[in-house]
Amino acid sequence: MGTGERNREAHVPERNGGTDGSGATRAATAPRTLAEALRARGDEGLAALLRARPDLLSPVPNDLTQLATRAGTRASVVRALERLDRFALQTAEALAVAPDPAPYPVLLALLTGDDGDGAVEAALPHAVELLREQALLWGDDDRLRLVRTARELLAPSPQHPSPTGLGPSVAEATAGMSPGRLQEIIAAAGLPPTHDPVSAVASLTELFTDRARMGALLDTAAPDALAVLDRLVWGPPYGEVTADPAPPVRWLRDRGLLLPASLRTLVLPREAALHLRGGRAHRSVEAVPPRVEVLREYRPQVVDSAAAGQAHTALATVEELLREWNEGGPAVLRSGGLSVRDLKRTAASLDVSEQLASFWLELCLGAGLLASDGEADERYAPTPAYDDWLDLPPAERWARLATAWLAGTRTAGLVGGMDSKGRTLSALGPDLDRSPAPEVRRRVLTLQATLPPGAAADPETVLARLSWERPLRGTAAGGGTRTGTAAPTGTGTGTATTSTTAGPPARSAVASPSPTDLRSRLAVWTLNEAELLGLTGRGALSGPARALLNLPLAEAAPDRPVGEVGGGVEPSLAASRAATLLAPLLPEAVDHVLLQADLTAVAPGPLRRPLAETLSVLADVESKGGATVYRFTPGSVRRALDAGRSASDLQEFLAAHSRTPVPQPLAYLIDDVARKHGHLRIGAASAYVRCDDDALLGEILADKRSASLRLRRLAPTVLAAQTDPASLLDGLRAMGYAPAAESAEGDVLITRADTVRTPPRSAPVPVPDGPPAPDATLLGAAVRAIRAGDLASTAVRKERPDAPPRSPGELPRTSPADTLATVQAAAMTGSAVWIGYVNADGAASQRVIAPVRVEGGFVTGYDHTADEVRTYPLHRITGVAELVDDES
Repeated sequence: MGTGERNREAHVPERNGGTDGSGATRAATAPRTLAEALRARGDEGLAALLRARPDLLSPVPNDLTQLATRAGTRASVVRALERLDRFALQTAEALAVAPDPAPYPVLLALLTGDDGDGAVEAALPHAVELLREQALLWGDDDRLRLVRTARELLAPSPQHPSPTGLGPSVAEATAGMSPGRLQEIIAAAGLPPTHDPVSAVASLTELFTDRARMGALLDTAAPDALAVLDRLVWGPPYGEVTADPAPPVRWLRDRGLLLPASLRTLVLPREAALHLRGGRAHRSVEAVPPRVEVLREYRPQVVDSAAAGQAHTALATVEELLREWNEGGPAVLRSGGLSVRDLKRTAASLDVSEQLASFWLELCLGAGLLASDGEADERYAPTPAYDDWLDLPPAERWARLATAWLAGTRTAGLVGGMDSKGRTLSALGPDLDRSPAPEVRRRVLTLQATLPPGAAADPETVLARLSWERPLRGTAAGGGTRTGTAAPTGTGTGTATTSTTAGPPARSAVASPSPTDLRSRLAVWTLNEAELLGLTGRGALSGPARALLNLPLAEAAPDRPVGEVGGGVEPSLAASRAATLLAPLLPEAVDHVLLQADLTAVAPGPLRRPLAETLSVLADVESKGGATVYRFTPGSVRRALDAGRSASDLQEFLAAHSRTPVPQPLAYLIDDVARKHGHLRIGAASAYVRCDDDALLGEILADKRSASLRLRRLAPTVLAAQTDPASLLDGLRAMGYAPAAESAEGDVLITRADTVRTPPRSAPVPVPDGPPAPDATLLGAAVRAIRAGDLASTAVRKERPDAPPRSPGELPRTSPADTLATVQAAAMTGSAVWIGYVNADGAASQRVIAPVRVEGGFVTGYDHTADEVRTYPLHRITGVAELVDDES
C-alpha cells in the first residue's frame, strides 16, 4: 500500500462521527434520506444551508421533509451548482461518476489518481463539507451520496457527456446487449464464461478495475489500438465508426474496450478510461485558487492622486453631459433608448468614443440624474435630483456616482451588441440589466484590495481567479443545456481507414474565460470603468475606494468569501467615509481665469459654478484637461448679449474674474458685436425685419443669400418675410448680421435658455440576482418554524380505532365534541396534542400544542410550532390527536 493510500485509509475514521456546523455530533445511525440527514443537523447547520441557498426560504418550508424536497428541485440545484467554486464542482463531478454511495477514499482516489496530490488531500475535506452544508451531498464519509438531481446534471449520458470526459460504466453501456454478445466479449478478453448477463458484466468490470490484469490485456494491444484509446481517454469518449471498422478498432470492440453506444458510435467505458488515466476523474484538478499577481507597484500617494484626478474628470464629464441636455435632450426611441445618431452626437460633444459616451449616460441614469420626461413627445432630460446633486460638495457627488455604479445592474458594455432576438442594444434602452454585475464589480475590486496598497493587479490573474470561483456562472447549467464544451477528438489513427468524429460535445467546468463569457466580460468592463470613475488609479485600488467597499485601508484578506463585504458598515456611512478621504485630494475650485491676447481664456483649475456657467455662455470650450481653454468668438459674444448682458456688463465681468488685464482685441470684439447687436429687429408678422437704416435693408434685399427668406419691403425701414422669426434670425446671422428678436411691444427679447427638468424620477431599481441574502433574524425565525413544523409532522400520534386511514401530511379530522373533549383532557393532564388548524385566510397547518385553558370557544396553550403561547378558536381546529409520548 502506497503512502497516499495509507493516508486516505487513516483519514476515514477521523472524519466519521464528526460534527456539523453547530457542533452537534452526527447521528449514530446513517441517514437513509436527505430529510433524515437534515433532521440530524443542529440549528447552525440548517441556518448555514438557508444562508447559502436563500431560494429555499421562498416561502419558508413547513418542515424538514419539504425543505429536503425543495433542495432537490432542478432549479434550486442548478443555482447551487452555479455558485460552487471550481474544486467543489470538480468534487461533485467526481462523485457523479463514482459508485452511489461512494466511500471517502474512493472519492479521494478519483481526484488524486495513483500518484496522489497533497493539495487535493488537504482541500477535499473542506469541499465535502461545503457540498454537505449546501445539501448537495449527504451521508457519512463511508456512504457519500449526491442528491439525485445533481447526479443527473453531472453524470455522463449519451446526450450529455460528463464534464470529466468519462463515458458510461460497463453496466450502463452494455444494458440491452444480447447475452451471446456479452459471452463473446468476455471470451475475447480471456475471461471464463458465465451463466448469466449480470455475472458477465460483473466479470468484465472486475477486469477493467484490476490494474494488473488490465495492464496485461493492454500489453497485447497493437500500437494503433493504443493510439485510438489515447484519443478517447480524456474525452469525449464517443467515436463514430464505419460499417467495416479498421482492425485496431475491431480489436478494441471485440474485447469490450470500446462498446456500442449506437449503430455507428462506440464509447470508451468509464472503468477502462480511469485505468488509462491513472485513476483520475479530471485531467487537471485545481484545489487551490489562483493567486492574484501584481503587475506594477506605485506609492499609495501616487495612486490616490491619479484616482482623484480621474474622479474630478468624471464629475466634469457628467456635468458637461447634463449641461448639454439642460434645455431638453434627444428623443426617446419608440422601443426605448437613444438612437445611434444621438449617441454619436453626444460622443462628439464630449470628445469621447461612443462606448464611453454610453457609460456616462448609463451612469447618469443609474444615479437618478437623467430620465425620460414621460411626455407624449418623450425626450430625455435631467431630473430634479440633478440640481440637488449639483449643490453637494464634489467629493460627495463622486461618492453618489460610485455608489450607484457599484449597486447598479445596468451594463454599458453591452451597448451596440445584439440581444437574443438579433436586435441592437441601444444606450439607455431596455435589456441592459445583468444581475451578476454588482457581485462581479465588488468582487473584482475586493480582489484588487488583497494586494498591498499601491499595487496594480494583473488583469489576467483577476479573470483566472473569478473563473475559478464561479466556473459555471454566465453559462447554462440546466434545462437540458450543459455548460462549456471540450475540444472534439476522433478515434481515427494514421493507418486505420476508420472514419471517426467526436460524439456529443462534453462540458468543461474548467474552461478558461472567453470573450463570450458574461462574467469575464463584466470583469473586464469593471476594470476599465473603475479607472474612469477614479476608484482605481493606474490600475491600483485607491484609499477612497477601499472605504467605499467597507474594506480596511490596509491589505484585505485574500480568502474573503465571494461577495462578502468587510467592515459591516452601512453603505451610506461607507460613502461618507470615502468622500471624506477623497475631498483633500480633489483640486480646489478657482474664481479666476487668465485672459490672453489671442481671444482665449485659460482656467487654471476647476472653476466655481457661477463663473463656469457665465463663461460657458460667453465663450466656447476649445480644449479640456488640467487647464481648460475657452475661446471668444463673435457668435459666443452675441450669445451672451442675447441672454440679456450688455457690453459694459461683459467688460466688468471679465475684469473682475481675470488675473490679467482684459486684452484690447477682446474688448474691441465685445464692443464691435454689441454695436451691431440689435441694429436689426425681427418680429412676427409672420416675420418682419425693422431697421432705422434703410440702406442696410436695401443691402439685405440685394444679397442673393437672402432669396430663401423671401423678403419684400413694406416701408423704408421694414421688410416682411415669408418665414418664421426663428428661421429669419438664423438666416440673417448666417449672412453675418447681428439681428435681435423683439416682442409685439417692440422690446428686445432676451433669449436666455430655459432649463428643462423631468418630473421627479427615481433611479432604476437593480435587477436582483436571485433571492436576497437572509439576515440573522430571518434565519433564526425560519429555523424555528421549520423545526416546529417538523415536530408537528413527525410526532407519533395515537390513532382512534374507528378512524379511517390518513395519508402523510393530511390534517386530522374529528368531530367538534371529540375535539373539545381531547383538548380539555390535555389541559387537565398538561400533555401535548397534535391539531389541524385553518386560519382566517384558509391556510391549513399542523401544530403541536400543550393546552392550558379551554373556555369560551377558545383553547389557549403553548404552541411548539410557533414557540409561544397562542389562543385558537375551537371552530377552526379541523381535528385533534393525542401524542404517543408527552412532547411538553
